[in-house]
Amino acid sequence: MMFCRNRFKYIKASILFCGLALLSSISFSQDSARTNNATDSKIRNIDGVAAVVNTGYVTRKEIDDRIATLKKQGVKLPDDASLRKTILERLIIEKIQLQNAEQDGVKVSNKELDKIIGDIAAKNKLTYAEFKAKVISGGVTFERYKELLRDDIIVSRYREYQVEGKIKISDAEIDNFIADRTREMAAAAAPRSTPAVKGGPEEIDVAQIFIPVDTGAGAGAQADAKKKADVLLRQARGDADFMQLGAMASKEDPKIKFQELGYRPPDRLPQLFYEAVRNIGSGQVANAVVKSPAGYHVLKVLDRRALSADQPQQQAPPQDVSTTPKNIPITQTMARHILLRMRAGLTDQDAERRLQGFRDQVRLKTADFGELAKKYSEDGSAPNGGNLGWMGPGDLVPEFEQTMNRLQIGEVSNPVKTEFGWHLIQVLERREAQLTVEKQRQFARAAIRERKFEQAYQDWLRELRDGATVKIINAEDAASSPPR
Repeated sequence: MMFCRNRFKYIKASILFCGLALLSSISFSQDSARTNNATDSKIRNIDGVAAVVNTGYVTRKEIDDRIATLKKQGVKLPDDASLRKTILERLIIEKIQLQNAEQDGVKVSNKELDKIIGDIAAKNKLTYAEFKAKVISGGVTFERYKELLRDDIIVSRYREYQVEGKIKISDAEIDNFIADRTREMAAAAAPRSTPAVKGGPEEIDVAQIFIPVDTGAGAGAQADAKKKADVLLRQARGDADFMQLGAMASKEDPKIKFQELGYRPPDRLPQLFYEAVRNIGSGQVANAVVKSPAGYHVLKVLDRRALSADQPQQQAPPQDVSTTPKNIPITQTMARHILLRMRAGLTDQDAERRLQGFRDQVRLKTADFGELAKKYSEDGSAPNGGNLGWMGPGDLVPEFEQTMNRLQIGEVSNPVKTEFGWHLIQVLERREAQLTVEKQRQFARAAIRERKFEQAYQDWLRELRDGATVKIINAEDAASSPPR
């Protein structure tokens, strides 16, 4: 359950450990020994220092080694001087965080560190001794690995409690989140009307995501707006829920408007809109973005219904449903999965091919899904055969949940990629349940905190950087370059 939304802290810690478990193959390229020895600091060649950070420093070799690490991991990097400056800035931020954490007394004892290393080894299906040998075979001493790991844990803990303390969530925000979610669920579950006889009078309920463009905007602004609209159209024609997609887009960019027009006969729809939707059915998205003098429109037909003689020609958009907190009926799914994490040396093609092999074995009944998960899955659910337990809407990352929801009981998915790696999913059972008001509030708080975390984190980093004393000496030359 490493990818459950409502386990945010656990996710961050797990991701840290998974990255560190691979450090044995890359840590040799991060070797820039720290020392408190004043004599060593004085004799260090100043041309090897890229920046002085408070009472410490970042060396040019650290920049070289970080670039080598990224290249080894297959990261595509720009080949220009800006790369070294970007890497230097990252190293400066890391140095400041470590210095501040140490000043605040954030520590990791030797006993705790050994336990964490044991957990990392276990996650990689190795004994402590085997893991130690693997680290050493990667070109770094085990003591150096432990030093780097300790620093990473210290910085991670310091960052977490500092940033978490800056996130404030009011009861009003939780109430609004639940109200929005209630409206979305009610809209999705609303019964649709009797379709019109072909060629007969009808009304069409259309929703739009509108990306405005000023009439005097240049070609660049027009192209940017069109690009946004094309992206939204692709998402709408995929697995994304149109109502949620529109609401999210308008929140992320206030200029973007999301609107349900309500039931209208064809002559009361803009002609451009009617031409775009006249031949598509209920629940379908228009085939192309509509360009109007005001901007770009992504359209979806929510419903088409027959217009009876006693029905008024004009109907107002639906009123808001009651948002009074109440238990909500939901469908829960029990599923299991096999997870292959993204790591150096494992390409997307390799991961997908391995999972397709597992899928074929299960479909041909030459292997059991649970046994394959126990043997090959790379997360905490492996000992339980990959079983994730009962999961409700919003508990999982969208890519996983959307794929899971399309599966029949017993069906095995094709490989699906999320931010945590590649998954093979099998649905075991479904049941109807109640999402209590208290659970809704817990979910809302976790979702809002996750949404706010990145902004709070970036603000915190800026505060750290602004409060530090930093002097850039030489970021442009590699460590092997002769001094200027």
